[in-house]
Amino acid sequence: MSSSAQRRAAHPAPHTAMTRGRTLLFAIGAGAAVGNLYWAQPLLDDIASALHTSTAAAGLLVTLTQIGYAIGIFFVVPLGDVLNRKRLIPGILLGSAVALLFAAVAPTFGVLLLALALVGVTTVAGQLLTPLAGDLADPERRGHVVGTVTSGILTGILISRTVSGFVADLLGWRAIYVIAAIAAVVLAGLLRRAIPALPPKDHLPYPSLIGSVFRVVADHRTVRVTLVIGSTGFAVFTMFWTALTFLLSGAPYHYSTSAIGLVGLAGLAGALAAQRVGRLHDRGLSVPATGGALAVALLAMVVAGLAPHSIVVIIIAVILLDIGVQATNVLNQTRVFAIDPSARSRLNTAVVTVNFVAGAIGSALASVLWNAGGWVAVSIGGAVLFGFALTVWAVHRKGALVLGE
Repeated sequence: MSSSAQRRAAHPAPHTAMTRGRTLLFAIGAGAAVGNLYWAQPLLDDIASALHTSTAAAGLLVTLTQIGYAIGIFFVVPLGDVLNRKRLIPGILLGSAVALLFAAVAPTFGVLLLALALVGVTTVAGQLLTPLAGDLADPERRGHVVGTVTSGILTGILISRTVSGFVADLLGWRAIYVIAAIAAVVLAGLLRRAIPALPPKDHLPYPSLIGSVFRVVADHRTVRVTLVIGSTGFAVFTMFWTALTFLLSGAPYHYSTSAIGLVGLAGLAGALAAQRVGRLHDRGLSVPATGGALAVALLAMVVAGLAPHSIVVIIIAVILLDIGVQATNVLNQTRVFAIDPSARSRLNTAVVTVNFVAGAIGSALASVLWNAGGWVAVSIGGAVLFGFALTVWAVHRKGALVLGE
């Protein structure tokens, strides 16, 4: 990218800046998009009954949606660096609306599987909006803006399961997909008006664009170290939440799915932390704040292991874990975005893809540790992994990581 283009990227023109209204719209749009991944989770019994399949088979709906999302992240999100996002992002949202309506009217289980896989592929607007927010924000506010948009994503993830259950109770399981489709169309229109027309940041053939995702990671040590730290934290995060379902559905709790979802709302503290912590990056404190966030997450695992039969202690652990992991995620993302303004969508692709793979590993590890030693084994495993992440941070805090500031 030319020096003049770099200056424009570093200091957006006034009409393209991230105003409060635009930041809020990006956060809502990102949250609504990623929420589409999770509508089915509390509805599996209802869907299985309606489409005459087993609950175990219905679990494939979640799996295929996540696989579709991974495909979308890797093959669609990099386009944000080479296409006009004023057209790309609303177009993706409209594609998502079509897929959601397809799911709403699916006559058979097989058709619903296909529809939700397409929902996954097309629900990546949030991961296009986040690097766009980084492009449009003033450098001294970039951490705060990215943190706010990320908090919208986290809020969408946490609220979607609860909303889905309530809507299904009132209107049936298909209604949530109709409502989500309408919301996607409305947001596509609003974002079409709100996103400024920006020239492509790079000109690459599509195969070269995808290959450059690997190259941008290989070229920057900061990215590689940050990916290790972030993916380790995300693996523990998914491991914890998977095992938490095992814990709360068994003795002495015997909570229903909706009750477990309400416990998950305590994680909204993490969304609030994500919104605020970006300001620490803006003040030049990204690296020490990352270490502090990892320490909070490690403390969460210690607290969780101390009293597995106390819901109060578990909720405290949930809050601490969400604050630590989501703060780490925002700081990592903002630091990586500072490395190469021309490749922010590809950098975000690397971050989210690696986190996704780590999350899948974490979910599998939850079952292994639970079978080996129950909740205590999960807590110890999480503490060990956060200890590893803190060690990586400590080794690189004055070298690779600080270069990303």
